[in-house]
Amino acid sequence: MSPKSDVPFAPRFQLADFAPLISLATLVLVFSVVASDFLSFGTLSLILKQGAVLAIVATGLTFVLLCAEIDLSVGMVALLSACLCGVMWESPFAAGPKEINGVESVSLMTTAFVILVPVLIAVLLGLISGWLTISSGLPSFIITLAMMNISLGLARFLTRSQKFAVPPILNQLGNSSLLDITVQRMGTLSIPQNAVLAAAVMTMAHLVLQHTRFGRYVYMTGGNRQAARLAGIRTERIVIACLAICAMTAACGGMVNSGRMNSVSLDQNADLLLDAVACVVLGGTSLFGGEGSIGRTLIGVLSFTVLKVGLNLTNVERLIKQSPLSGGMKEAWLKASWVTQFDLLRPFLLGIVLLLALVIHGRLVKHRSQA
Repeated sequence: MSPKSDVPFAPRFQLADFAPLISLATLVLVFSVVASDFLSFGTLSLILKQGAVLAIVATGLTFVLLCAEIDLSVGMVALLSACLCGVMWESPFAAGPKEINGVESVSLMTTAFVILVPVLIAVLLGLISGWLTISSGLPSFIITLAMMNISLGLARFLTRSQKFAVPPILNQLGNSSLLDITVQRMGTLSIPQNAVLAAAVMTMAHLVLQHTRFGRYVYMTGGNRQAARLAGIRTERIVIACLAICAMTAACGGMVNSGRMNSVSLDQNADLLLDAVACVVLGGTSLFGGEGSIGRTLIGVLSFTVLKVGLNLTNVERLIKQSPLSGGMKEAWLKASWVTQFDLLRPFLLGIVLLLALVIHGRLVKHRSQA
C-alpha cells in the first residue's frame, strides 16, 4: 500500500483552466510586436472604454449561460432601452430648456425617471421571456428570438428611424474619465467612467454568484436541473430571474453605449449579442451551464477587446516595409489587394481568430472532461 498523503485533498489544475489567460497573454504579446502603438496607456484607455459596454452586457449573459439557457434578445433589448430613453428625453415630459447659462436645468428626478423606466421595461421583458420559457416548455433561444424581433419592432416604432439625444449624464458616463495619470514615454492613462461602472456591475455579480444562496442555485440549476429540483430548488424561478438580470444589464449597456455615441439610432448595438456571447465563451463559461464565473467573463471581454483594438492598430504596410524581404518582393506585397484593402479584412480576421480560440478551448475542455 502506498503511504497516505498528509494533504487530504489537492486541487488539480489542467491546461483548460488557464486557456483564457493564455489566450489573452498571447494576444497582448502578438500585438505588442505587430502594432507599434499597442503598448501605451492610450491603448489601455481605449480598451477599457470600448470593453465597458461589453462587460456590462456579458455579465448578465453569464447568469443565463450558467443556468444552461441562452438569451438572443440582449442586443435588441439594449437598443429598445436606449431608444426609449432618447424618445422620453426629447418628449414633452422633459420639455423645456435643457441648459440655462451652461448649467443643466432638467431636474435630477426627471433624468432618473428617463433612465429607470427603460430598465424596468427591460426587466419586464426578461420576466416575460423567462415565464414563457418555463410555461411553454420551448427552448429559451426560441422565446428570446421572438422577443428580439418584438424589441426591434418597438424600437423602430418609437424612433421612426430618427436619431435622438440622450441625457447629459449618459454622455458624460460614456465619454468622460474619472482619473487621468500621465507617465513619461507611456502617455496618459485615462480611467473611463463607464469602465468604473462596468467594474462595479461585475463586482456585484461576482459577489452574488460566489457568496449567496441564489448564486449556488444558479450553478446547480445549470449543472443538473433534475438533481436541483430533487434538492428542493425552484429551478423555474432561477431561470426567470437570470433572464430578468440579463435584460437589465442589456438595458444598462445599451444606454451607456448611446451615451458614448452621444445619440441613439437604430444602427447601434447590431453586433452586441454576438460580441457578448463571444466574450463569455472566450472566458471559459460553458454553453451547457454549470461552469464559468464573472472573473472568466472579464478575461473574455479583455481578450475580445484587445483583439479588436489590436487589429485596428495593426499597420500591414509598415510591417512589410520593415520586413527583411527584398525590394522587389516588398513592392509586390505592398501592391497586393489584401494589403491595400486590409481594413475590409479586419472583420474576417476577427472571426477567424475567434473561431480558432473557441475551437481550441472546446478541445481542451473536452479533453479535461475525458481525463
